[in-house]
Amino acid sequence: QVQLVESGGGLVQAGGSLRLSCAASGSFFSINAMGWYRQAPGKQRELVAGISSGGSTNYADSVKGRFTISRDNAKNTVYLQMNSLKPEDTAVYYCNAELYTLGLRRSNYWGQGTQVTVSS
Repeated sequence: QVQLVESGGGLVQAGGSLRLSCAASGSFFSINAMGWYRQAPGKQRELVAGISSGGSTNYADSVKGRFTISRDNAKNTVYLQMNSLKPEDTAVYYCNAELYTLGLRRSNYWGQGTQVTVSS
Protein backbone atom coordinates (compact mmCIF):
# COMPACT_ATOMS: atom_id res chain seq x y z
CA GLN A 1 0.00 0.00 0.00
CA VAL A 2 1.28 3.44 -0.93
CA GLN A 3 1.05 6.42 1.38
CA LEU A 4 1.90 10.08 0.90
CA VAL A 5 2.60 11.86 4.17
CA GLU A 6 2.74 15.64 4.18
CA SER A 7 4.25 17.99 6.73
CA GLY A 8 5.22 21.63 7.13
CA GLY A 9 1.94 23.50 7.05
CA GLY A 10 0.97 26.08 9.62
CA LEU A 11 0.15 29.70 10.34
CA VAL A 12 2.41 32.45 9.03
CA GLN A 13 2.17 36.20 8.55
CA ALA A 14 1.99 37.72 5.10
CA GLY A 15 5.45 37.97 3.60
CA GLY A 16 6.67 34.94 5.51
CA SER A 17 7.82 31.53 4.32
CA LEU A 18 6.90 27.90 4.79
CA ARG A 19 8.32 24.66 3.43
CA LEU A 20 6.07 21.71 2.75
CA SER A 21 7.34 18.15 2.47
CA CYS A 22 5.67 15.03 1.15
CA ALA A 23 7.21 11.58 1.47
CA ALA A 24 5.96 8.54 -0.40
CA SER A 25 6.20 5.18 1.32
CA GLY A 26 5.11 1.63 0.62
CA SER A 27 5.71 -0.75 -2.22
CA PHE A 28 5.93 0.59 -5.74
CA PHE A 29 8.22 0.37 -8.74
CA SER A 30 8.96 4.05 -9.36
CA ILE A 31 7.52 7.53 -9.05
CA ASN A 32 6.81 9.54 -12.16
CA ALA A 33 5.48 13.06 -11.69
CA MET A 34 4.83 14.69 -8.33
CA GLY A 35 2.99 17.86 -7.54
CA TRP A 36 1.27 20.13 -5.08
CA TYR A 37 -2.36 21.22 -5.31
CA ARG A 38 -4.39 23.46 -3.06
CA GLN A 39 -8.01 23.99 -2.23
CA ALA A 40 -9.37 27.09 -0.55
CA PRO A 41 -12.84 27.12 1.07
CA GLY A 42 -15.53 27.30 -1.58
CA LYS A 43 -13.07 26.87 -4.42
CA GLN A 44 -11.97 24.02 -6.63
CA ARG A 45 -8.70 22.22 -6.10
CA GLU A 46 -6.00 23.76 -8.29
CA LEU A 47 -2.51 22.83 -9.35
CA VAL A 48 0.16 24.88 -7.60
CA ALA A 49 3.33 23.28 -8.95
CA GLY A 50 4.45 20.06 -10.59
CA ILE A 51 7.76 18.33 -11.18
CA SER A 52 8.57 15.47 -13.53
CA SER A 53 10.83 12.55 -12.79
CA GLY A 54 13.52 14.34 -14.74
CA GLY A 55 13.16 17.57 -12.78
CA SER A 56 11.13 19.69 -15.20
CA THR A 57 8.84 22.03 -13.31
CA ASN A 58 5.68 24.00 -13.93
CA TYR A 59 3.86 26.52 -11.76
CA ALA A 60 0.54 28.26 -11.51
CA ASP A 61 0.86 31.89 -12.61
CA SER A 62 -0.20 33.05 -9.15
CA VAL A 63 2.87 31.50 -7.47
CA LYS A 64 5.58 31.97 -10.09
CA GLY A 65 8.63 33.64 -8.62
CA ARG A 66 7.50 32.93 -5.05
CA PHE A 67 7.20 29.14 -4.80
CA THR A 68 9.78 26.52 -5.70
CA ILE A 69 9.10 22.81 -6.12
CA SER A 70 11.89 20.26 -5.81
CA ARG A 71 12.27 16.55 -5.21
CA ASP A 72 14.72 14.09 -3.73
CA ASN A 73 14.31 10.87 -5.66
CA ALA A 74 16.48 8.91 -3.22
CA LYS A 75 14.03 9.80 -0.45
CA ASN A 76 10.86 9.64 -2.58
CA THR A 77 10.10 13.12 -1.31
CA VAL A 78 8.81 16.30 -2.91
CA TYR A 79 9.12 19.75 -1.39
CA LEU A 80 7.40 23.08 -1.86
CA GLN A 81 9.29 26.15 -0.68
CA MET A 82 6.82 29.00 -0.33
CA ASN A 83 8.17 32.53 0.04
CA SER A 84 6.49 35.94 0.11
CA LEU A 85 3.26 34.31 1.21
CA LYS A 86 0.01 36.19 0.73
CA PRO A 87 -3.35 35.79 2.46
CA GLU A 88 -4.76 34.43 -0.81
CA ASP A 89 -2.35 31.49 -0.51
CA THR A 90 -4.42 30.25 2.43
CA ALA A 91 -5.69 26.77 1.60
CA VAL A 92 -5.32 23.09 2.29
CA TYR A 93 -2.31 21.89 0.31
CA TYR A 94 -2.32 18.37 -1.10
CA CYS A 95 0.58 16.32 -2.39
CA ASN A 96 0.03 14.21 -5.49
CA ALA A 97 2.17 11.48 -6.99
CA GLU A 98 1.81 9.49 -10.18
CA LEU A 99 3.69 6.25 -9.78
CA TYR A 100 4.10 2.78 -11.21
CA THR A 101 3.02 -0.08 -8.99
CA LEU A 102 5.01 -3.27 -8.67
CA GLY A 103 2.82 -4.60 -11.46
CA LEU A 104 3.85 -1.61 -13.59
CA ARG A 105 0.37 -0.12 -13.51
CA ARG A 106 0.29 3.66 -13.46
CA SER A 107 -1.62 4.96 -10.46
CA ASN A 108 -2.33 8.31 -8.83
CA TYR A 109 -2.14 8.96 -5.10
CA TRP A 110 -3.01 11.88 -2.83
CA GLY A 111 -1.77 12.96 0.56
CA GLN A 112 -4.12 13.79 3.40
CA GLY A 113 -3.61 17.54 3.06
CA THR A 114 -1.91 20.12 5.23
CA GLN A 115 -3.39 23.48 6.18
CA VAL A 116 -1.54 26.66 5.27
CA THR A 117 -2.93 29.87 6.74
CA VAL A 118 -1.47 33.28 5.91
CA SER A 119 -2.58 36.16 8.09
CA SER A 120 -2.61 39.75 6.86
